[in-house]
Amino acid sequence: QVQFVESGGGLVQAGGTLTLSCAVSGSTSSINVIGWYRQAPTYLRELVAGFSLSGDINYADSVKGRFTISRDNAKNMVYLQMNSLKPEDTAVYYCYGPLSGGRWGQGTQVTVSS
Repeated sequence: QVQFVESGGGLVQAGGTLTLSCAVSGSTSSINVIGWYRQAPTYLRELVAGFSLSGDINYADSVKGRFTISRDNAKNMVYLQMNSLKPEDTAVYYCYGPLSGGRWGQGTQVTVSS
């Protein structure tokens, strides 16, 4: 079963930068649809950035121009570069492929202080 292991979260001041990493146990080249999601307390989990079935990259409006998703199929890794972080970006961030049949990982906490 495909597994996703996130890392790279932490505490950062507003305006700062973080890069999240996701190690995928299976082959990322076989997982066309994969992305980063986040969930803040009392909020539903939302898609932040992801690769679509056609290979397009989609971003939530709230992160466009600030976040960049990338993947390295040779290393089975997916990354999320987060710039100009805001307090409202505070959440647990998850990497997941909704068509992979895999399980959600533990996520990585990102906390942005004002």
